[in-house]
Amino acid sequence: MKTFATILAGVALALTGASASAETLAERGEKRLAEMLEGRTAGTPVSCISTPRSNKLDVIEEVGLVYEAGDTIYVSRPSDPKSLDRDDVLVIERFGSQLCKQDVVRTMDRYQGFINGAVFLGDFVPYKKNG
Repeated sequence: MKTFATILAGVALALTGASASAETLAERGEKRLAEMLEGRTAGTPVSCISTPRSNKLDVIEEVGLVYEAGDTIYVSRPSDPKSLDRDDVLVIERFGSQLCKQDVVRTMDRYQGFINGAVFLGDFVPYKKNG
């Protein structure tokens, strides 16, 4: 009986580990974004944001793009973000210092150098620190 209980406990532990490792990229991205936005409040979405420094643009895998501007973090969630990958390079065609809704952002494989996806930006939701 003790052996059966040990086997049952082992199976339960293995199943728990399997379900934890089955987390999708989008789920991990959502968790990462939630951590970034902790202690912040969402504001009214805007269509364009000034982005003088594009090195502050961060990819959240299969979720969206985040731009940090001082105490404010802007989040844009494209309608189909599956091609967003942290290992890719963003290729942004800009016509000024703003990123706007419906601008096209292409993703390029960092190692092979080919374009492997594209997203159309959504509205930018500002998140400001509480307090």
